[in-house]
Amino acid sequence: MTDVLITGSGPTGLTLACDLALRGFAVRVIDRRTEPHHESRGKGLLPASLDVFQRLGVLDTLSTTGITSVVLRKYFDGEHINDTPTDGGLLIGQWQIEAALRDRLAALGVHVEYGSELAGISQDEAGVRAELADGTVIAARYLAGCDGGRSTTRKLLGIPFEGNGQEEPAMVIGDVRAPGLSRDVWHQWFTSEGGGILLCPMPGTDSFQLQASPERDERGESLPPSLESFQRIFDSHARVPGIRLTEATWISAWRVNVRMATRIREGRVFLAGDAAHVQPIAGGLGMNTGIQDAAALGRTLAAALAGPGGEEVLDAYEAERLPVAADVLADTAERYERVVEAVRTPGRGTEVGMSRSVPPAGA
Repeated sequence: MTDVLITGSGPTGLTLACDLALRGFAVRVIDRRTEPHHESRGKGLLPASLDVFQRLGVLDTLSTTGITSVVLRKYFDGEHINDTPTDGGLLIGQWQIEAALRDRLAALGVHVEYGSELAGISQDEAGVRAELADGTVIAARYLAGCDGGRSTTRKLLGIPFEGNGQEEPAMVIGDVRAPGLSRDVWHQWFTSEGGGILLCPMPGTDSFQLQASPERDERGESLPPSLESFQRIFDSHARVPGIRLTEATWISAWRVNVRMATRIREGRVFLAGDAAHVQPIAGGLGMNTGIQDAAALGRTLAAALAGPGGEEVLDAYEAERLPVAADVLADTAERYERVVEAVRTPGRGTEVGMSRSVPPAGA
């Protein structure tokens, strides 16, 4: 029997695994994916997350690749409006964060078990039995579901995921190359017709993360994203001749979802990160809140594993993190509405920026 089984090897699951392994507990990490991804996804670490990674021994590695200051360069109808420097965090791709955490975990003797899909959960007073899709059964004293917004762990527990979401994509996003475009600023173009496109240079690579309003048909419905649509959006908003977007290694559509699990503990099973809450991207709090979840859950599980593990000890995690999740959802939903209004209103798009502003307490 392992001490803790973790489902999901994103930043939340890997942070928790490193935390517990450093404390000397036996940990296993499973993931239904067959290999790691190489997508920029979440790309900003806030100071509280940097403190966690300093304690885990990965901050130096991340700091050699990431950058601590980036200039937001805004344009309106093709004209340069202003430059706004930001600092206080670390700009770095999510895949690079996960790679650093996997390396740290491997140094502690733990490796992610890819191609392992959770299919069933049962538990009693002694521990948890996790059944995998291939019939394998893993016994653990505790299980942590860090398996994302579509969490299998949460669904198997039957925990409601309350809130609302939109079927229509609000943004297209991807990783592209843009030969000839300067890489010393985060470009943000807006137009008097509304809408915009942002190209952020990703440190340690020659690619940009693209975020843009989706292309729409004559009925106003969004069209599927593609490299070709990225180029058309760029041409209509940036109005920079001679720049051709190439080598799209990631293309996706982002939909607004504001949801939170009604509880994040069921006996010996816990939820953390997107498995427990999903929120708009405004403020860049999603990945960071998951990292803070992992730090809090590490403290709770360490206390339970080292001592009698009574209900009061186990309840500490939900008591600490559920109110924080509620605050973050409310805060990011309000921020996102302000962003949408600014982008949709002709002339106001230049107010939009991905700031490093202070998150809600405890995020």
